[in-house]
Amino acid sequence: MENSTQLNDIREVVENDRMHVWHHLNHHKKFETIDPPIMVEGKGIEIWDANGKRFLDAVSGGVWTVNVGYGRTEIADAVRDQLIKMNYFAGTIGNVPAANFAKKLIEKMPGMSRVYFNNSGSEANEKVYKMVRQISHRKYGGKKFKILYRDRDYHGTTIANLSAGGHEQRNAEFGPYTPGFVKIPHCLEYRNQYDSAEDYGKRSVEAIEEIILREGADTIGAMVLEPITAGGGVITPPEGYWEGVQALCKKYDILLHIDEVVCGLGRTGKWFGYQHYDIKPDFVTMAKGVASGYAAIACTVTTEEIFEFFKEDESDPLSYFRDISTFGGCTAGPVAALENIRIIEDEGLVENCAAMGEYLFELLLGLQKKHEVIGDVRGKGLFAGIELVKDRETKEPVEEKDVQATIGHCLNESGVMIGATNRSLPGFNNSLLFSPALIATKANIEELVDAVDAALSEVFG
Repeated sequence: MENSTQLNDIREVVENDRMHVWHHLNHHKKFETIDPPIMVEGKGIEIWDANGKRFLDAVSGGVWTVNVGYGRTEIADAVRDQLIKMNYFAGTIGNVPAANFAKKLIEKMPGMSRVYFNNSGSEANEKVYKMVRQISHRKYGGKKFKILYRDRDYHGTTIANLSAGGHEQRNAEFGPYTPGFVKIPHCLEYRNQYDSAEDYGKRSVEAIEEIILREGADTIGAMVLEPITAGGGVITPPEGYWEGVQALCKKYDILLHIDEVVCGLGRTGKWFGYQHYDIKPDFVTMAKGVASGYAAIACTVTTEEIFEFFKEDESDPLSYFRDISTFGGCTAGPVAALENIRIIEDEGLVENCAAMGEYLFELLLGLQKKHEVIGDVRGKGLFAGIELVKDRETKEPVEEKDVQATIGHCLNESGVMIGATNRSLPGFNNSLLFSPALIATKANIEELVDAVDAALSEVFG
């Protein structure tokens, strides 16, 4: 009787979803004839759907978020206790978990000093754009307002972030866009876009400088970049790239904004992706893994120099950063983030990520030897991608439908969830993406790679 009741309850949930929920990134026509998927439980790195089927989640909640895994009662308990005591007051006034988490976070980020709380990565990035524009108005007479962004990078879904987004398909039909954002070339050496392949890092930096000079350095206020490009194909920068970018910023008085929304909080085998490259940013933004999806929280982190600019003239009613984030005043986010960061420390998850990342890459490189369709293997830590090509010599991308068939085989035949460049890059949605939780074991990595192996064999022969 109990099982029958539970089945009826699930059927009601499915119908409620079908009739009333507008899912992200989905064509809904198919749900007229098939059930929308619904996940009901998660534990560790595994999740179960409404039919009781178990999956290995190799995408950390679909979008690189659940870094410490599912079912963390200590985070849930901390959030519950805090909400009963003090759930919210606008960010115009402080609260205990926000103050304590800000201190803890800054300890992981030498050179940074101030944390502005938001509720999403998109919003965190928007705050930087506004800070840059306000600095431009007050310091440069409004002239140094442009923001450089990189092809294939992604910074969020708002109109301003789409304007700073290098994903043509994601941007399509949402224009007109916010003015003042200028695209620079990607730095994917596998897809070298220059006449010579020699010293690709140096040539990539020269290409940026050419755009700076074309636009006028006195008009450019900042550059926003992912330390490792995420949704654009998991692109690790070429040798010399970041040294050159920082030299350009110093030479032309350009502020450097690093978007760590995906790479932050251990995902790459260090606390932050930029720390692999000795980058000294002016702004760092983060979201996703900050609380592993247990509460909504994002952070815009700045240096003290940036912060001091907004308190220069107390008598001027326009001199401070005149901005607010409603849900930046929630206490659930920072208290969840405090527990999240404690778990990462206590369980050595940054170190585990680095070690399991090395194992993942070892196995993926083995797959590359077996499957001619794998043209390139990229990434750092538990943040990896493989680019699929029809021919290794020409590097012609495989058909997008075959990429989706590979994902479908992993999901349906092996019970393993993987990702891909998806609705992003016309003609180049041909990379498979992997981002299992930082708690992943060797057995989890082997299950993931075995699933990909079987799928590639089935789809490509």
